[in-house]
Amino acid sequence: MARRLHIYPDNPHKRLIDQAAQSLREGGLWLVPGDSGYAFVFTLDAREAAERVTRIRALGPRHDFSLLCADIRQVGQYTRLDDAAFRFVRTHGSGDYTYVLPASALVPKRIATEKRRSIGVRMPRHPVSRMLLEAVGEPLLSSSAKLPGHEEHSLDNEELWELLENRIDGFLDADACPEDPSTVVSLLEVPYEVIRAGRGEVDWT
Repeated sequence: MARRLHIYPDNPHKRLIDQAAQSLREGGLWLVPGDSGYAFVFTLDAREAAERVTRIRALGPRHDFSLLCADIRQVGQYTRLDDAAFRFVRTHGSGDYTYVLPASALVPKRIATEKRRSIGVRMPRHPVSRMLLEAVGEPLLSSSAKLPGHEEHSLDNEELWELLENRIDGFLDADACPEDPSTVVSLLEVPYEVIRAGRGEVDWT
């Protein structure tokens, strides 16, 4: 049975964050709030958790998970940032953007995209996500909580819990959270390409 931990979104209780972090380090799968709604999260080596997300969401075998990083230093460890990309990420910051970057050797081949060995990276701004990353001490893989047969963000927290309580290990329930999608920018080649327009401003074209 999964644990449902009700947590304040603006001032998360460290004891609850630590419980979730410990479970994640042990390979758990959690539903957590973020800058674009709720998402499944798990560590890079949690193969079974990744397989569960694939089953829950009815995804293909090569779904592109996003990598959540605590800061730009961590982004630089798990991707290959050239000087221009580093400046771009530092300027545009966290929360509003997902950056597609070349994956470093720290990202398992089964996770990085096949064609370019790239990965989408986010630095969340939501206090719960940020505090969780700090407690776990490593990046987390993420996939939005979009379930088959339901429109994205159409389910409230009670409905999510009813559908997922027997399929995940925990739920950090912070009530409602933002649902606007991030702007996805590919930094693989110059000029940088906007893959999906979202709440992040496109101010470099």
